Amino acid sequence: MARGHSLLFLVLIVVALAQLPALVVVSGEPQVPCYFIFGDSLVDSGNNNGLVTAAKANYPPYGIDFPQGVTGRFTNGLTIADIIGQLLGFDKFIPPYSNVTNQEISTGVNYASGGAGIRDESGSQLGDRISFNRQLVNHAAIISRLLLLQRNTTFTKEYVKKCIYISNIGNNDYINNYLMPNNYPTSRIYTVDQYAEVLVRQYSLQLRTLYNLGARKVAVFGLGLIGCTPAEIARFGTDGRPCVDSINDAVNRVNVRLKPLVDQLNSNFSDARFTFINLTSISTPPEGVTLPTEPCCQLRADGQCVPNSTPCPNRDLTIFYDGYHTTQIANIATATRSYTALSPNDASPYDISRLAQL
Repeated sequence: MARGHSLLFLVLIVVALAQLPALVVVSGEPQVPCYFIFGDSLVDSGNNNGLVTAAKANYPPYGIDFPQGVTGRFTNGLTIADIIGQLLGFDKFIPPYSNVTNQEISTGVNYASGGAGIRDESGSQLGDRISFNRQLVNHAAIISRLLLLQRNTTFTKEYVKKCIYISNIGNNDYINNYLMPNNYPTSRIYTVDQYAEVLVRQYSLQLRTLYNLGARKVAVFGLGLIGCTPAEIARFGTDGRPCVDSINDAVNRVNVRLKPLVDQLNSNFSDARFTFINLTSISTPPEGVTLPTEPCCQLRADGQCVPNSTPCPNRDLTIFYDGYHTTQIANIATATRSYTALSPNDASPYDISRLAQL
């Protein structure tokens, strides 16, 4: 087991370090004029800080390796979205919707919210959160602000068409919904397959709304290997296997539907360029390597870090920072493979670097 862990650490570090030159921000214009981020805690940069919710990361040891310290990011340093922004050439992090100024919105907005899901009720047991539907309403408000600032409807419409949009959501529709039968009825209403179908059907409508708001270059991220997270392993057990296979099977029912959905959207909207980022392909370790599942920080009952606790000293040798969220080093590996695919399975029909050029 220890040898397998070391091998995986080596894989992560080699991939991450190989991409470090690309992470150095160079002078000049970014590859696209703006960058909009939708999703959950994997890409939240502080939108939950002012909400009444347990899903917050605005306290140490979160942000211990982030340049500005504690910001509300659910990791020790940069999120996947932050790193993709750097790879796209943005010299500043995209600001959260909660405090974005009119001077900042022309370069993009981060709408993501910890606990949020495709379904409005997902995460409600934690408190308030900004569901994907609410994030779309917020984006409509930002587009209205852009129209007022730019004073040229045609220019604004053409401007936002050139921007990159990422959507990384759906995990909480399992973690904080379907897998919590005492809090939500969905597992009694739907079979595993029916629930995946219902989720993707709703997601399809939401992505069409995003298109109607002007988005044309959209990266749709698949769900992660939720069954390999420390919190779900502790909760359900693995019967001696590395991960909770039943959970990974459930979320895979969504993932296998997302690529056909992306293909359908591209077919229906000839001027759009949707692409699927396959987090399962990116996150699956090489054959024979066991994914380490030890969290870096001391955990609360809900899987988040205990406030002001001391995290592990070498965070570049861990994958999970808390019970659900990955470390910066793992985020670098994921983001760089999303930006520049190492395998045809990583992104379809193209990776984010190609999406930016289209």
